[in-house]
Amino acid sequence: MRFLLIPLALAGLCQAAHADGISSAYTDLDWKKDCVTYAKAEEGEGDWANLACSGYRGYPVLVAYDDARESLYYGFPSDDMTAVWESFSGFNSAGPKIEWRIETKGDIAIPFAAIHRRSIGNPEDENKPTEVLVVAKVAQPEAHDGCTVGLVLATGNPQANDQARKLADDKARSFACGKDKRVVIGDAPDFGRVDN
Repeated sequence: MRFLLIPLALAGLCQAAHADGISSAYTDLDWKKDCVTYAKAEEGEGDWANLACSGYRGYPVLVAYDDARESLYYGFPSDDMTAVWESFSGFNSAGPKIEWRIETKGDIAIPFAAIHRRSIGNPEDENKPTEVLVVAKVAQPEAHDGCTVGLVLATGNPQANDQARKLADDKARSFACGKDKRVVIGDAPDFGRVDN
């Protein structure tokens, strides 16, 4: 019986060792349930709002909405809650599910990238929006460095999820926001960045 316990104990150690690495976790994004509006347009100022939403284990998601376009920021912004505006030029909206890429080392699990599906309006056919997976670097509490790392066309692309995960795992941690060029896989709609 003692000899049977040794392989079981070793199997447990192997499982613990394999716990380190990269995995995914998923959270929902529901503006009505998960978000607090901290700024919005006054009467006659247009249609815009800034929201802070719950994300992954204390990491927030900031949503800036303006004229049927959305810019999302994953993680911790600077102290004044400002984040760079990054969005598609066409009308767009974010999907209800966020995939977080998590790096685990021992007892510490840190989300380093977010993958979020966006739906971009098609001016030629409003019933056929273009779907794109946005891969973003998650801003850490001490760095406040979050931005879009790349875009993966999801419409008609059965490999989109795998491509987005590979892009996140390969590029997000070392990506220099505002300096490095975004990676685009497929013919994604126009996407831009406006620095404050």
